[in-house]
Amino acid sequence: MSNALQTQKQEIETKDGAERTRATPVFLPNVDIYSTAEGITIMADMPGVDETNIDITVEKNILTINGYVPSLSPVPEGYELAYSECGFGDYQRSFTLPDEIDRDNIEASLKNGVLHVMLPKAPETQARKITVRTA
Repeated sequence: MSNALQTQKQEIETKDGAERTRATPVFLPNVDIYSTAEGITIMADMPGVDETNIDITVEKNILTINGYVPSLSPVPEGYELAYSECGFGDYQRSFTLPDEIDRDNIEASLKNGVLHVMLPKAPETQARKITVRTA
């Protein structure tokens, strides 16, 4: 099976019998996570979501990303939907943060349907170069 077929949207199941207040399905956005000496960057695919419809929260050690897709406009007059693969719905994903992340300086940006969340390491946990002097 090719990777292209394995990247289809995965719908989230509600936990503990909770019910959603919106009548749309919720999907796990595909993510890439990059790490540097300065921090961690999460890139999440969230097509159809704009910056006003994203909630990012940190509670204890859990970072949660919620993206809400506005209601879709109806099929244009004179047309009928013949086929659809898009699977429109909201997005949600949670991550456990390591202790070294500076929770007060997390930043996020959105461009072309891709959310970038920058998780900087606290200055005291970043690697630093030690200068060696002659005695």
